[in-house]
Amino acid sequence: MKSNELSERLFKFAARVILFTRILPEDAEYKVIKYQLVKSAGSVGANYEEAQSASSSADFTYKVEISLREIRESNYWLRLLNEITSNKTEKNSKETDFLIDESDQLKKILGSIVFKVKNKNK
Repeated sequence: MKSNELSERLFKFAARVILFTRILPEDAEYKVIKYQLVKSAGSVGANYEEAQSASSSADFTYKVEISLREIRESNYWLRLLNEITSNKTEKNSKETDFLIDESDQLKKILGSIVFKVKNKNK
């Protein structure tokens, strides 16, 4: 996958997360989870974008590692939402399933990048 394709995929993931959070309940616990989820989902792509203009290989690796941590966090919040949401409609259930699957795939891609860069530098 080319870096601009991954950048676009991370951007679209963040946008879908934001749109998804708009249909969730406004209870206190949901507000906290939505806030954390939107922050982590947005940070994934933002850090990956920063990595594209990194000043060194170490800087690139560091920023991609941050992206990996943030996508892992996003996946956690999505799975938690899936677990606690009792009034699931077919629409939000499908969107949750999609976002969890997408975050799993993005975890693997970013993890692979980190692994390759670290092994290249050995």
